[in-house]
Amino acid sequence: MIEEYRGVWVFIEQNDGEIEGVSLELLGAGRKLADKLEVPLAGVLLGEGIRELYSKLIGYGADIVYCIDHPVLRDYRTESYMKGVNYLAEKYKPEIFLFGATPNGKDLASAIATDLSTGLTADTTMLDVDVEKRLLEASRPAFGGNIMATILCKKHRPQMATVRPKVMKALPFDATRQGEIIEETIDLSEETMRTKVLEIVKDVTKNAKLADAHVIVCGGKGMGDAAGFQLIHDLAETIGASVGGTRDVIEAGWLPHELQIGQTGETVTPKIYFAIGISGAIQHVVGMKNSELIIAINKDPNAAIFEVATYGIVGDALEIVPKLIEQFKEQQKSMGGELNYA
Repeated sequence: MIEEYRGVWVFIEQNDGEIEGVSLELLGAGRKLADKLEVPLAGVLLGEGIRELYSKLIGYGADIVYCIDHPVLRDYRTESYMKGVNYLAEKYKPEIFLFGATPNGKDLASAIATDLSTGLTADTTMLDVDVEKRLLEASRPAFGGNIMATILCKKHRPQMATVRPKVMKALPFDATRQGEIIEETIDLSEETMRTKVLEIVKDVTKNAKLADAHVIVCGGKGMGDAAGFQLIHDLAETIGASVGGTRDVIEAGWLPHELQIGQTGETVTPKIYFAIGISGAIQHVVGMKNSELIIAINKDPNAAIFEVATYGIVGDALEIVPKLIEQFKEQQKSMGGELNYA
């Protein structure tokens, strides 16, 4: 019975005792949903030696922490984590269950949804609830990013969604919050696991650097061609920024895929974001709209990018960007060094 299911859950992804940022972001989003539905917000934490993380999750918004501490759960594997999470979900029956849209989060969420015979909305960028019907409204770009689709799971529970990193906001940590810790045990044996973790190799890619950048200069098809796009590189080099591009730019071969920003690329939240020669299609906007300050340059005064921009410049980017570069260089000379974005 659907009525038996209550509560909002967030799967807490942790690696080597460090909570992934997307999990804290989802606690912030989950807190809003739980408050609207007037139910507790719970964090679901699996691993080995994880007890020191309990209070941190409470401080970031959880009312309850469901946890399983077991040596077999030291490293992520679909089989062992699915057994643990399924046990908790079947016992406590959450009505909403959120996962980060990370490689591990997407892998686990799809396995859980299959095992529990429920629906899963992938790569969502907006969350809300219909309080009267108690339905999760999970929205994501569709049809190549041209529209936003809101997906409902009316007949099955829990209602599940994976959410892209960087699109939600974590709450400030509150050390005074109090919550409930529920530690569970399950029967797990390394000998019964079908996969073994032999070695973990950490890969630091350009993609990760782009996600962590404080300043990004992103160019679109409005730069004309590869020669025009070189101005994006020139501006980024002048101000010490990272370079990104829209899907059109990637498909044109002006940048490698790992530098794409948008629904099918990277989601970023820099302090300053330059959107140059970019129309503002939903597919791109969902990947950068949470930037602290957005500066848009486009010769079309009605371009959709101006709707999310903090400041807009109407004009030809091929004429404006060289002038910006000149002004930034003059500023650098007057300051005697690199620009400071703190």
